[in-house]
Amino acid sequence: MPQITVERSPGLDHVDWAEFALDLHTVVVETAAAQPQACKTRVLRTEDEVVGDERERHAIVNVTIALLPGRTEETKALLTERVVELLRKHARSTTGDTLHLSAEVRELDPSYRKAVV
Repeated sequence: MPQITVERSPGLDHVDWAEFALDLHTVVVETAAAQPQACKTRVLRTEDEVVGDERERHAIVNVTIALLPGRTEETKALLTERVVELLRKHARSTTGDTLHLSAEVRELDPSYRKAVV
C-alpha cells in the first residue's frame, strides 16, 4: 500500500515516468501519511484511445491510487488535486495534443494482502 497505477497515452513517451513516480510518492507520503517504502507505482502505456468523436489530437493520463481505508474524503480530494497538479508539471504534449489528466483515490478491499519475499 499504496498501489498506484498510471495509465498513459503513447504520445507521452518522452515523459520521464520514473521521475514522475518518485515525485508522486512524495506527494502521497505528505498528503495521505503513507510510508515511502510502501509506495508502488506501475506505469502502463495504452495503445488505442478515443476521446469524444475523435481518434487523434488527444493524450490521456489517469492515475489511480489505492490506499488502505481510513483517509477522510477531504484528504482523498486533496491528494487527487495534488496529483493532477503534478501531472501538469510532468506531462506536456510535444505534438499539440489536448491532454486529459485525471486522478482517483480509492480504498483497497478488506481482502487485500501483500507479501514481500
